[in-house]
Amino acid sequence: MVYRLLVLILASALLAGCGPARETTLSNGLRVIVKEDHRSPVVVSQVWYRIGSQDEPEGLTGISHVLEHMMFKGTKLHKPGEFSRIIAENGGRENAFTSYDYTAYFQQLEKSRLPVAFELEADRMQNLVLTEEEFRKEIKVVMEERRLRTEDQPEALAQEKFMATAYTVHPYKHPVIGWMPDLERMRVEDLRAWYRRWYAPNNAVLVVVGDVKPQEVFTLAEKHFGPVPARPVERAAAPAEPRQEGPRRARVSAPAEVPYLIMGYHAPVLAPGHDSREPYALSVLAGILDGGASARFARELVRGQKIAADTDVDYSSIMRSPTILGLDGTPANGRSIEELEQALRAQIERMKNERVSDEELKRVKAQVVAADVYGRDSTFNQAMQIGRLAAVGLDWRLVDEYVRRIDAVTAEQVQAVARKYLTADNLTVTVLDPQPIKDHKPLRRPAAGGGHVR
Repeated sequence: MVYRLLVLILASALLAGCGPARETTLSNGLRVIVKEDHRSPVVVSQVWYRIGSQDEPEGLTGISHVLEHMMFKGTKLHKPGEFSRIIAENGGRENAFTSYDYTAYFQQLEKSRLPVAFELEADRMQNLVLTEEEFRKEIKVVMEERRLRTEDQPEALAQEKFMATAYTVHPYKHPVIGWMPDLERMRVEDLRAWYRRWYAPNNAVLVVVGDVKPQEVFTLAEKHFGPVPARPVERAAAPAEPRQEGPRRARVSAPAEVPYLIMGYHAPVLAPGHDSREPYALSVLAGILDGGASARFARELVRGQKIAADTDVDYSSIMRSPTILGLDGTPANGRSIEELEQALRAQIERMKNERVSDEELKRVKAQVVAADVYGRDSTFNQAMQIGRLAAVGLDWRLVDEYVRRIDAVTAEQVQAVARKYLTADNLTVTVLDPQPIKDHKPLRRPAAGGGHVR
């Protein structure tokens, strides 16, 4: 096939100078994964903690994200803000993010500055200082972030309502940033306990990608992280979401210019003991519906029937718990939210009743493969791929299996997962009912995703 040949040529050109990843585990339980990429003299260092919002109990939602903020507020050796200042003085950039499943911290530096990142990360892994004064200032920052990203964003409010409706038991029903009453009640003592419970080397993964040699990185990691003592980490299993037995619907009324529709179906993720072919088939299904200008939604609903102004499909197979295959969109001018829902559901029924054509499969697979190859052109993206897999408990070597497994998906498998999971009884629908804006002016629609960047 022509597209396979082109992708192979492109991959060979882009990945020249890259070596296989290697892993070791320090005596304190810290996993260290290193991938060589000698195309430029830079290195990306990421520390992933297996703690996210799904681990938070009722009443403490948002604490993982708040602690992420506080990780920049100083240690016994460094004053508040010094971490960022030192990285900047060494010509690097740094940040952090929290999701449902993990919290991660990263730096991108010239390769000779890697010891600086290791020294700083090892320090705050064990010596974080959480003061009442800094907490009081930062919790206000987080509450303002919630107001700006959620409460002043009508579509974000609808997304939050959708998750709280789709999930009845599992903690994915809570927003990563937390509910406002929980943020208002949070105390610095809660953060200290959360830090002691989860921030341990045996609950972390260190990922390094760049112009480095694995054995040298392992030695450097042993020097800086090796002395950090391991601590017992007891993780209670998240309650399993019961099988949905009927459709669920919710509405949100908020000042907005246009209505907005979210539809979603509970779907599996890559996990031990589950049929691994299904998540790959669902990924291909998502690409058939919404994989660029040639995909069905854009071709038929936006340009063809002109029912939708925009549409989107969201699905990720890399999660710690079963997820949602979500569809959302805004009706075109003169069209109703009911017409949009009917059109989306008609497309779903078509996926269940008609075999996907060979041409559609080829198109989606070519796009997936090309995106994977281009993603590997970035050292940061390579580290992200490895870190996400490791942080959710999967084998990070699946990175190298992704293209082959997508290429193996058949039209029959796509139809099978559509029939199994995209059913009326497994559907949740949330509608944003726009109210007059008056003096309230919503900001632009926020970027999709469960994480919050500091």
